[in-house]
Amino acid sequence: MNNICIILARSQSKRIKKKNIKKFYGKPIIYWPIQSAKKSKCFSKIIVSSDSRKILEITQKYGAYDNGLRPKKLSGDKVPMDTVIKYEIFKENKLKKIDNVCCLVATAPLINHFDLKKSFNILKKNMIDYVFSASAYDAPIDRHFYINEKGFLIHRKMKNLSKGSQEIKRAYHDAGQFYWASYKTFSSRKNIYNGKSIPYYLPSYKSVDINTLEDWKKAEALFGILKRL
Repeated sequence: MNNICIILARSQSKRIKKKNIKKFYGKPIIYWPIQSAKKSKCFSKIIVSSDSRKILEITQKYGAYDNGLRPKKLSGDKVPMDTVIKYEIFKENKLKKIDNVCCLVATAPLINHFDLKKSFNILKKNMIDYVFSASAYDAPIDRHFYINEKGFLIHRKMKNLSKGSQEIKRAYHDAGQFYWASYKTFSSRKNIYNGKSIPYYLPSYKSVDINTLEDWKKAEALFGILKRL
């Protein structure tokens, strides 16, 4: 079976400089998802998609395949992830027919090889479109509110205020760590939230979407704890 892992790692990051190769526990952060992908033994090839020659050279040392630089038109802030994945898998499929694809986030150090193997088994055993990482909201989303530019709560009527948290239905969100699907599904226009997808549950201590330095520090703290355990 020819399964391909795609790790998206463009060079520019507005909030954390050089985020994808910033040192995380002594290694560029992208090192950790590459190692998890290798240990899972799910993949024939691990491809890092980047517009940076430096990133490709670094990741090649850790076992990723150098598939050439991504075109500049696919490296902007507003280019959808789906568009980049299609570019990479169409290119690869011309060389050898692909069965399944996993898009793994470059800044996902908390995902281990067991997560990748278990989520892939879900895809294999079910007639579905996608398997993707998901986590539960820490607090009921019914009670969310916004804060204005002056620091005041923006008035809104909240639901279920009289109910205890245990009485409110638990809500989940896309954890943004990885996405599994067949080549056929990734090649199509199928939406991941179409009702034919299965979320792979991640506890909150393994689900950090790293966008800010606060996120980074949280991920480091959790990684350190998991490493000791």
